Amino acid sequence: MTRLKNYPTEDPVLVTCGLPYASGTMHIGHLRTYVPADVFVRLLRKMGVDVTFVCGSDTHGTPVVTVAEKEGLTPKEVYQKYHQHYVETFPKLNIFFDNYGTTDDKENVDRTLQIVDELQKNGYIYSKELETPYCDTCGRSQPDRFVRGECPYCHSDARGDECDQGCGRYLEPGEILNPRCAICGNPTRPVSRTHYFLKLTEFSSFLEDYLQKMGGTKNARNFALSWVREGLQDWCITRDLDWGIKYPGEADLVLYVWVDAPIHYMSSTEQWAKGIGQPDAWEKYWKPGDGRLVHYIGQDIVYHHCLFWPSMLKGSGYNLPFAVVASGMVKVEGHNFSRSRGYVVFIEEDYLDNGLDPDYLRYYMVASTSQTKDLDFSWQTLAEKVNNELVATLGNFIYRALHFTKKHYGSVPEGKLDSKLKKEINKTIDGIVSAVNEYELKKVADEVLRLAAVGNEYFQSNKPWDLVKTDKGKCGEVLYNAAALVKALTILVDPILPSTAETVWGQLGHEPSEIHEVPLDEALNPPTVGTELGTPKPVISKIDDDLLASLKESISNRIRAAEAAQKGEDMEEESEIISFEYFKKIDLRAGVILEVEKVPKKDKLLKIKVDIGTETRTMVTGLADQYKPDELQGMTALFLVNLEPKKIGGIESHGMILAVEKADEPGRWVPVTVDGVPPGSKAA
Repeated sequence: MTRLKNYPTEDPVLVTCGLPYASGTMHIGHLRTYVPADVFVRLLRKMGVDVTFVCGSDTHGTPVVTVAEKEGLTPKEVYQKYHQHYVETFPKLNIFFDNYGTTDDKENVDRTLQIVDELQKNGYIYSKELETPYCDTCGRSQPDRFVRGECPYCHSDARGDECDQGCGRYLEPGEILNPRCAICGNPTRPVSRTHYFLKLTEFSSFLEDYLQKMGGTKNARNFALSWVREGLQDWCITRDLDWGIKYPGEADLVLYVWVDAPIHYMSSTEQWAKGIGQPDAWEKYWKPGDGRLVHYIGQDIVYHHCLFWPSMLKGSGYNLPFAVVASGMVKVEGHNFSRSRGYVVFIEEDYLDNGLDPDYLRYYMVASTSQTKDLDFSWQTLAEKVNNELVATLGNFIYRALHFTKKHYGSVPEGKLDSKLKKEINKTIDGIVSAVNEYELKKVADEVLRLAAVGNEYFQSNKPWDLVKTDKGKCGEVLYNAAALVKALTILVDPILPSTAETVWGQLGHEPSEIHEVPLDEALNPPTVGTELGTPKPVISKIDDDLLASLKESISNRIRAAEAAQKGEDMEEESEIISFEYFKKIDLRAGVILEVEKVPKKDKLLKIKVDIGTETRTMVTGLADQYKPDELQGMTALFLVNLEPKKIGGIESHGMILAVEKADEPGRWVPVTVDGVPPGSKAA
């Protein structure tokens, strides 16, 4: 199977996006997937491809349950609220799905149970006893995101089902180390009960072969192959939750959300087929055959889409994904995306409510960086992309060409398409088709901008403002070619800037909405001579300095508020009253630091060996950015020695040095020294 030159194709293509959890409002991180997918679909349609675009809201699992408990609502009330938000917000961004359902829809429940039944019949599911975390404080088993602990692979702090802060590995229930309840923070204890597993290990050879042929982006393919070659484990597909699709015959178990979520790609296609009055039309994509399934996802869910999902499909007899396109992650103002820390941009509140054109954001999401690299969003770079590229290059040429033509001719003048310009348009089309085959839409934006620059150069070098005074026929020829370039640009930029393209298409004398039906190759055909032009006006406006300053301030305010809230929480935790009996359990002892060395690849960590009187302990401290090793060696300080062991930077630490933050130097930490006191002396 070749990965290039796949499009255009006569095969039907189904494009899907990773489902958003219906547990919060849309933010900038979501658009890293949905905008490129929408642009891709629009480009395929312009190439004459039979393509369907589906998605839906992910309504099950712990994210929805967590929000429901926090807001005092039922899970269904939560998902209905946020599902409606997505239904209303996507069209505001010119993102239109052929079907958008939910994982709680009957079609998805039925299709999920059918696939699970098929996997059972084919011998790919088995049951076994599994130890899972139970929180005595909360009084229940705590699955997935209700648990945090230490990743067994990279030792980062991790979620119960995924190492979200480190290596990104999927984690089986019970696999996380030192588990604690994510709700109350208390340690959990293991309890044993029956769970069900998919025999993922039986698909290892199949996955090795399949992934090498799978289309899409290299990051998806290579990450998945590396995991297969490391060795797979069977996959637990049930959870101790009340909310979700019940596992057949088990009243207290539901299917893991990553079972029924991808199945919604199939059930959403079924809903689309019913909606168009062709209930069997979904089969051309999902039954084995020539249908192509293309998944646009975030890099953080590659494991699920390239290992679990194809195994489920293979085991139940359905078509396999043709391509998986994995995007890089999103940062905000140079920081990792984080709602809790304020590094987030909400689509309605921060963007649309400020009157910003959705096309600007669409352009930014595809033109800023390649598909697989991380995208760093900032208001400053958005303004620069709009002002320096869309306004100065694309918008400038379109307005100058149409304004001058309308003013002096009123309609498209007579002329012949310049062979050099035709060659440039052809080059742009070829570049766009090549970019589509690479799933690299930044190259599409680059090609359009390059052609706009050609238009500016052509207009400037031919000086129609002089020609109109001396040779109106020659001037008409120049403007005919300028209008031809405007037409070509409008067709080619339409998938990225659909609202802008509609406006320009109207100025060219056509019905605005018809632009979306115009094929890519029509860009080579100049406008018809004599076509009456509409009233030209600038189609793209600059983001002015006042608005930019206001947008920047909104981010700063959110970050400050998040920091203040975090400090308030920390202070609240620090000032919690404890009993004297509890205090007596704290074992503080004097210790002498015998050895100090830096932890490799960890700027703030030092590994220390401490004589605490009865033994020598290994500990890890985060003082490397404030003290050199020889400044700590030989120091006698206070240590907490009955702290549970914890791996830090890959080293198991058996205790903690006590330090105080200097009041006159925030951020400067000083160890609590007890010079002259023998090691092992207890504090009281």
